[in-house]
Amino acid sequence: MLCLGLSGGLDRVHEYRPVLSHTFLHDGAAVLVRDGRVLAAVEEERLNRIKHSNKFPGQAIRHCLAAAGASLNDIDRIAFYATESYCNAMLRLLFGSDPHSGIPLDARKLLQLMLSQEFGTQIEPSRLSFVSHHNAHAASAFAMSGYDQSLVLAIDGGGDFLSGMLAIGSESGLTQLETFPERASLGLFYLEAIQCLGYGLFDEYKVMGLAPYGDPSRFRGLFQQFYELTESGGYNLHLDRIAPALNRSIQVRRKGMPFTQEHQDVSAALQEALEHIVFHVLRYHRETTGMKRLCVAGGVAHNCTMTGKLLYSGLFDDIFVQPAAHDAGCALGAALMVSEALGLPAPRERLQHVYWGPEVGDDDAVEHELTAWSGHIDVQRSENVPSIVAEWLANGAVIGWVQDRSEFGPRALGNRSIVADPRPAKNKERINAIVKKREGYRPFAPSVLEEHAAEFFDLPKAANSFPFMNFVVRVRESKRDLLGAVTHVDGTARLQTVSRRMNPKYWALIDEFKKRTGIPVLLNTSFNNNVEPIVQSATDAVVAFLTTDLDALVIGSLLITKRVATAGDWDALCVSLPAYTTLYRTPDHVAADSQEIVHEARTTFSDGDALRISPELFELLVGLKGDASLGALLASVSCERREALILELRTLWEQRRICLRPAVTALGAPLRDQTQPMG
Repeated sequence: MLCLGLSGGLDRVHEYRPVLSHTFLHDGAAVLVRDGRVLAAVEEERLNRIKHSNKFPGQAIRHCLAAAGASLNDIDRIAFYATESYCNAMLRLLFGSDPHSGIPLDARKLLQLMLSQEFGTQIEPSRLSFVSHHNAHAASAFAMSGYDQSLVLAIDGGGDFLSGMLAIGSESGLTQLETFPERASLGLFYLEAIQCLGYGLFDEYKVMGLAPYGDPSRFRGLFQQFYELTESGGYNLHLDRIAPALNRSIQVRRKGMPFTQEHQDVSAALQEALEHIVFHVLRYHRETTGMKRLCVAGGVAHNCTMTGKLLYSGLFDDIFVQPAAHDAGCALGAALMVSEALGLPAPRERLQHVYWGPEVGDDDAVEHELTAWSGHIDVQRSENVPSIVAEWLANGAVIGWVQDRSEFGPRALGNRSIVADPRPAKNKERINAIVKKREGYRPFAPSVLEEHAAEFFDLPKAANSFPFMNFVVRVRESKRDLLGAVTHVDGTARLQTVSRRMNPKYWALIDEFKKRTGIPVLLNTSFNNNVEPIVQSATDAVVAFLTTDLDALVIGSLLITKRVATAGDWDALCVSLPAYTTLYRTPDHVAADSQEIVHEARTTFSDGDALRISPELFELLVGLKGDASLGALLASVSCERREALILELRTLWEQRRICLRPAVTALGAPLRDQTQPMG
């Protein structure tokens, strides 16, 4: 039987509807399960190019159906990642006061409508299921853990009017121990505090990376006013106290301002408080249930500093963190839950990989796709890619690495990665500045050959496989200076071990690097810049390559470097607006009694920043019908203005507010072999 799990929003990519930020409608995904086994899974953001997409996961569903060679009518059950009563309540809150919205206030009818609009087919109501949000989180972890029984913790910002649950997982399913109300949300606890640091929703991991620079003792007493630990592993939060107290106690950081030691100390105290609460809850339930193993899911489970400390604590013999622990992983849990309800549970096996996304394509197909970019890139084939790329890396290059099926979840695990030499500490600053375009303090992960992990990392007893970057572990003291680009300030790293069986291509690359340097480790970070999701397709990869300072790009056995494009090459590119970009011309107050007309490129997704553009570019873009060549778009522009407008267009391209792409061309000549190192 085929079961499809869904998470995500209520509108399509070109539409805008209000959302409840913090707790509802983000991280859209689709997961297809056949007889309890995952066939395909992908987050909608990888396909519609909207980070943390809050849109209906139509493209993700299409990928899953294509992977199974199925149509929507072949699906036995479709499951949404929240209860029907919760969805109905949210619909009434969002649209109940607008009789002209055209949105059904019945979740089942709305889901039917969305599927009908996307796929042109009517789905019987009996084939639709709504599952508990936190049960979906919990099921996604326990079903993939391989455990016969364990304690299960689902913990996040919110969903279904709750913020988490504890359960015991066993062969008979999940038995709920307790739930956590929204007022006890540790996700919102973290979010409330980081807003005083210039961060917001989805920035929590940035503060986790900042915390090791701080001293938690400075603000420990202040944070202790925000929570209380109670009997039986309970706790109370005082979310309403956090912002007022921090506003009185620190210089609040605004976005873009530098970090002070004060901000670092707040981050450290916040991280310590989160860990203190979670340990209190788990210690009690470990003792009362006797469970020796732990499964964790939910957005807070991505706090890999916390999960790493749990691992080292010895509180549990083993811990499994579901690698797509955020709300996209609820699509996995929802699919597994309805499959089990139909009598087809997931096999009791430990999850080995999450390479469930779309294929990048075979070499011939990718070559065909890249031929159109020939004015901007050189493409060469090689039968010896790992050796050549390892030589590049050993000589200091930073490379985009794209292979096979993409990863499900927020981590690049060797199929959609940026890789570099892990030794020079300057590589961290370089990649943060020229590729990721983000804060310089933020760390990168090491990918190590599984068989050499214990040589470089001080691993907890009985733990030697870390395939999903779910835990921060200690770098051996003797190796910290050697691994300068991947060792954080506190001597730790967010580790990925690479198995030859699970990812032979990535393993071979690291092994070739080891042959040249003696180091079986690479720096690994997700292949994207700061405004986009991880790349999915070959075109995504080329666009990211051309809008960053990466040295080279590898897709399959194709080695790609940049050319100096001529003015004619740029003029030949087609300009269009992504489905999520809209143009606005609107009055804006520049003083209490003065207005001016501003021109902006906005997005249809929540929390999308508006970007100001020049009036001249606005007029050119607003006249687009589909797309036009850059040369045609600028044909009427004077020579004096042309250069400035091209620069503005390229900035919008880097910010992914416009698309630049080649016109469709015929397949070029076969590419020649490449057997020599770059440069």
